[in-house]
Amino acid sequence: MAKIHQRAKWRTSLFFFTVILLSAAHDAGAQANFYQGKTIRIVIGSSTGGGYDLWARVLARYYGKYIPGNPTILVQNMPGAASIVATNYLYNVAKPDGLTIGALLPAIYFDQLVGRPEVKFDFAKIPWIGSPEQNTILHYMRADSPYKSIEEIRKAKEPPRCGSSGTGTTGFYIPRLLDEVLGTKHTIVSGYPGGSEIDLAVERGEVHCWSPLIATYFGREPYISWQKKGFVRVIAQFGVKRDPRLGDAPTIYELMEQFKTPDAGKRLTRVILVAATLGRPIAATPGIAPDRLKLLREAYLKTLNDPDLIAETKRQRWDIDPLSGEEMEQLSKEVMSQPKDVIERMKWVLGN
Repeated sequence: MAKIHQRAKWRTSLFFFTVILLSAAHDAGAQANFYQGKTIRIVIGSSTGGGYDLWARVLARYYGKYIPGNPTILVQNMPGAASIVATNYLYNVAKPDGLTIGALLPAIYFDQLVGRPEVKFDFAKIPWIGSPEQNTILHYMRADSPYKSIEEIRKAKEPPRCGSSGTGTTGFYIPRLLDEVLGTKHTIVSGYPGGSEIDLAVERGEVHCWSPLIATYFGREPYISWQKKGFVRVIAQFGVKRDPRLGDAPTIYELMEQFKTPDAGKRLTRVILVAATLGRPIAATPGIAPDRLKLLREAYLKTLNDPDLIAETKRQRWDIDPLSGEEMEQLSKEVMSQPKDVIERMKWVLGN
């Protein structure tokens, strides 16, 4: 009897295992059939030529290879309000069918936290696919400007002018954060479509400074040439530890100790700098079927391991340090849970 019972249990287990395999095969086949002959559009929330745009275009060249059905991948730039325009489109207009995804600036959660009316999305509910890197930021000045250090900016009679493409970009919130926690003064010159236009403004002398990601600074022109010529000087960096490539430029944490920043300012700094940690995120549309989101996430991580993509990013001097969609989902929920005092200070940093 015991042997009969054991055989029955084995047959039952085999039956359920077979059902699971068949179900998985059916789901994979269904997704392949869905994407076969289709086109996925990547909506880029910034102008052409910047780091977010360039990363999305690299992704587009390889992503379709790892999605069942091998769809075509196209890109469409939709700049405006530091990616708010693109995020609103993704969240409210695009169909949740897995055929439209977005390359968004991560700091858009600032605008939601401070209650800006143009925000028509919930950052904590965006279905994230992943990010290729976890980054940090630097603050530079033209080397021929009179601003050689944070101390000199604090004492300057006339503030340096910094280029910005919107309140949710590093070009806006980093100078304002420095003003809030270190007592500096910067004048923000807004309205540039993106990083490439700010580069030109720096070269023309319209502005003295910008605050790009470190990956951007080491990963593309004109910065590679600027570094060789000594055209700009990095005066602050925003990682927990110094990046050795930036010489003796102090970290924001060292500067806050030097200028005795109160704890409230340090808390504000940590919340704001999560945006850089989120890197260059890719998102799907809310309401997308869980199995399709899972497929896009898995394909994204496989894409970042593609040998040809890795070779291309090495040529671009980009470092791959990915965040999964699940990790981004957790971070986005955490960052949206802030006390009132932090939000009030963020309002000033963001120009509210």
